[in-house]
Amino acid sequence: MAATPIPAGRAETSRGGIGAGLSRLATETKAAFKTTEFYAYVVTFALILIAGAQIKEKNNVDAFRADKVWLYITILTVGYMVARGLGQVRQP
Repeated sequence: MAATPIPAGRAETSRGGIGAGLSRLATETKAAFKTTEFYAYVVTFALILIAGAQIKEKNNVDAFRADKVWLYITILTVGYMVARGLGQVRQP
């Protein structure tokens, strides 16, 4: 998790006082399950699986084969992981 030190003048001390020089770390990003990108990922993941199970062409030929379904899910997962990683990059 990315963190930024709080300036010493604003940090809380272990004794409850303000400004004693001790600093604590403040997180910049939310937990993954609290973000809208996580819910978009889960919904898209489910829809790809449903589409893979339901789409058939004429003569009952599988138009959206399992290898394509898992390829798209893998691409989606990598994209989600990159997005989470970029969300934790500390800006100068």
